[in-house]
Amino acid sequence: MKASQLYKKLNKDFITSDLSDDWARYMESVQDFLSDNFKKRSMGLVCDFAKEINKVYTAVFPSSKVMKEILAKNETDIMLFVHHPSIWDIRKAPEVFQQMDRKLLKEFKKRRISIYNLHVPLDNFGKYSTGVSLAKVLGFKVKKPFAKYYGGMSGVICLTNFKNTQDVKKKIEAVIRHKASLYKYGTNKIKDGKVAIVTGGGNSIEDLEEVVSEEVNTFITGITVKNEHSQKAHNYAQKHRINIIGGTHYSTEKFACIAMCDYFKKLRLLSGFIKDKPALEDI
Repeated sequence: MKASQLYKKLNKDFITSDLSDDWARYMESVQDFLSDNFKKRSMGLVCDFAKEINKVYTAVFPSSKVMKEILAKNETDIMLFVHHPSIWDIRKAPEVFQQMDRKLLKEFKKRRISIYNLHVPLDNFGKYSTGVSLAKVLGFKVKKPFAKYYGGMSGVICLTNFKNTQDVKKKIEAVIRHKASLYKYGTNKIKDGKVAIVTGGGNSIEDLEEVVSEEVNTFITGITVKNEHSQKAHNYAQKHRINIIGGTHYSTEKFACIAMCDYFKKLRLLSGFIKDKPALEDI
């Protein structure tokens, strides 16, 4: 498939005029690799390195691990689709987002490997969105979107057959394949069978205010560790008796990137998900 056709299709299916983002201003160290489109909109085509796309790999972050694994395949005329154009690592706070490795980017350019990003558009409520994708693998029924985010809606209110937060935590751990955190701020019983999901860094007062308004007492997100950034949200959750379950930034968002493989396969493109490692310090 011609690269321009694929970019146009993705833009049409996911990017609307009301969505915004601001990644480019933080990516000065790799500015010379960025497309003009990305410098303006901070979404869509990040690095325009290919004229033809024969295969697509998806990943949550363009980490060195992910990029090296792709380069090791010795393939050309392919694309890396990522949820984030930068690499999340809470262990490197306050610079929690690290930029792509320049040496690896040079190899990508040499081998005609483009990079395409959907952050806000993939968080935004839809068939392949991060919240919907996580709800699906957990076996929850999506009831409605919530949580306004850069012009979109990043969260979902869901119905579940689980009766208590401990069982939900166990289900999450079974799906993400590592431990999850549980901050018990309310009753163990799930109120009215409803849970709320905002993947990644959804632990904010604004999101929790909507959770309260929806009369939900169980909130699932990615980053839940108590720190200077999140303490007010934890205080708010405790005051309003909302249980918080965390599964890390990476692990709560990876299912959308896995789901995107089906999207590309429907376009008759070979596709595969590249695994990375979650930062358990997130929770």
